[in-house]
Amino acid sequence: MRMTCDVLIIGGGIIGVCAAYYCATAGASVMLIEQSSICAGCSNGNAGLIVPSYSIPLPSPGIPRKALWWLLNPYSPFYVRARADLSLLRWLGLFVQNCRIQAVRNAIPVIRDLAACSIRLYEEILASQDVPCNYEHKGALELYVTASGLREGRAKAALLREFGIHSSEMTASAACELVPAACARTVAGTYYPGDSHLVPADFVRGLAKKVEKLGARVFSGTRVDSLRIAGDTVSAAVTSAGEILASEVVIATGAWSSQLLGQLDLCLPLQPAKGYSVTLPASPPLKVEIPLLLHEAKLAVTPMGDFIRFAGALELAGFNLSINPRRTRRLLQDSRDYLSGIKTPSSVEAWTGLRPCTPDGLPVIGRFKKFKNLVVATGHGMLGVTLGPVTGKIVSEMLFEKASAFDLAPLSPMRFA
Repeated sequence: MRMTCDVLIIGGGIIGVCAAYYCATAGASVMLIEQSSICAGCSNGNAGLIVPSYSIPLPSPGIPRKALWWLLNPYSPFYVRARADLSLLRWLGLFVQNCRIQAVRNAIPVIRDLAACSIRLYEEILASQDVPCNYEHKGALELYVTASGLREGRAKAALLREFGIHSSEMTASAACELVPAACARTVAGTYYPGDSHLVPADFVRGLAKKVEKLGARVFSGTRVDSLRIAGDTVSAAVTSAGEILASEVVIATGAWSSQLLGQLDLCLPLQPAKGYSVTLPASPPLKVEIPLLLHEAKLAVTPMGDFIRFAGALELAGFNLSINPRRTRRLLQDSRDYLSGIKTPSSVEAWTGLRPCTPDGLPVIGRFKKFKNLVVATGHGMLGVTLGPVTGKIVSEMLFEKASAFDLAPLSPMRFA
């Protein structure tokens, strides 16, 4: 079977669905294909945070000195599994090059502006579309349980304030008053008022249904077998549902984007970084009403209606989706240093997903010079939910040659050429 459309979007996570939404509202005929089910990947079980306070990129000056400990400790917040992989070695080399304060200072305003725009777009979408997802703009509270953690938190907050991202430090008693479940070990907190949160799977799946009502065709359980090339054009995608001819092709397949781009002899330094989450019922005495960032443990705790999600960890271990039970137990164990009332039920809803990470901590949104009708949108790392709507809007602007409000050079895939 042969099908045609204006825009073919490959990938049914938050990036692909947001791109489909903005392309469909622009009047294009859109096809969205996903090899599994909509929102089956990293968009599903993540922390659901929309966080301008995360504008500091992952590579930073303090990381290289901690690398040896990470390599030796499989339960560290950022674990790199040593393996013979040239792409990993190249990625690590580029990552270390970006662990410079000037690189960090260059990246912060890029992420900040994208995140701020994304919050506005979320609120526009939710005002115009009925997508129940427990969206709330309540800010986020970062908690510290050590003096050294507090010093790091103060330095982070001071750096972000230089770029207009506001925060206020809270005493231990004030933090515990805001979050009664915070335990006695808390020494202080930092409140970031600009952050929001939601239930990510509810938003992505709900928006996908709206996309279909706008006339787009959504195909789940549809794999891409190959991409056909005609000169400087991606002429068709051969899929398990048939051949699809499109004027424009968008690759938004998260951590798997580099594999699909490899079919076109395009190279993108992207590593799959495994993250974990555990979701528990929200019942007394564990009561959390705003998102928490557990500084030393590098974990997030997000209220999601009747549930609370604990999320964190970053494992560079290849395309490995197996769940390590010790890692999930450790996630709850570390959270008990900050919160009282955490009980481990007999059955735990554990999840793992692969975040697409670039070595400079910035997403990839743009075109390769080799193909005039191909756009790639990936590499969002831990900011996929934060940057979903703004990425979708940028993609639609590229496809329809509309001027963007952003300088897109720092996001171009050609920056790695």
